[in-house]
Amino acid sequence: MPLQTLEPKRLYRQIADQLSALIAKGEFAAGARLPAERDLAKLLGVSRPSVREALIALEVEGWVEVRTGSGVYVLDRTQHAPVPQASTEWGPLELIRARRVVEGETAAIAAATSKRKDIEAMTRAIEHMRDLAERNVMPLEGDRAFHLAIVECCGNVVLSETVQGFWDSRRGPIFTRLGGYFESVKSWRSAIAEHEAIRDAIAARDAEGARRAMHVHMDKSHQRFSASWRRANLFFQPPMETRK
Repeated sequence: MPLQTLEPKRLYRQIADQLSALIAKGEFAAGARLPAERDLAKLLGVSRPSVREALIALEVEGWVEVRTGSGVYVLDRTQHAPVPQASTEWGPLELIRARRVVEGETAAIAAATSKRKDIEAMTRAIEHMRDLAERNVMPLEGDRAFHLAIVECCGNVVLSETVQGFWDSRRGPIFTRLGGYFESVKSWRSAIAEHEAIRDAIAARDAEGARRAMHVHMDKSHQRFSASWRRANLFFQPPMETRK
């Protein structure tokens, strides 16, 4: 038998696999509510964010249904076509923490190297974000343009492609589903104000201030996606509009 390449599993994938195996064995019957997120985290010895990523992965794959304000319920798999595992996607909350490290430094570098055209590009991106949000469209297009405008100031292709890869991972099914629960017009308005603080620090040539503003933005993004399920609300009324 030929050997096959082994791939390390992401933590949320390991959690999702354990839970799906229990569901498949009948430990959690169709219609049953899974233990609370905090209880699962304690039982598994992992963080609540990792459990949350796993539950979202299971929902994407058709194992469970998340009912905000009520809980996570097991679905009847016989009534749904199997969905491939989302095994290669980065966990959204882990991704945000990685972005904090890298983009904090790119913001600091941009404060030292940016030109007027770069600041103008950041400002246009913010204005585009605001315009889309006011029209109830997720402003991902402007968000992407903003973060890429910052990293372009570094003049480093590796950094540019890394940040682009980070950002484009946001379009994965798990991150998209998580955003559907925890992003709102209000949350995006807060994010836009955070972007303005980053832009202002870069324009003022304040490297430490730019790094700090980016860290604040990423920390608050993490907090928004880690909020209580009871406070979760859809970003926009269905159908959710997105623009690529």
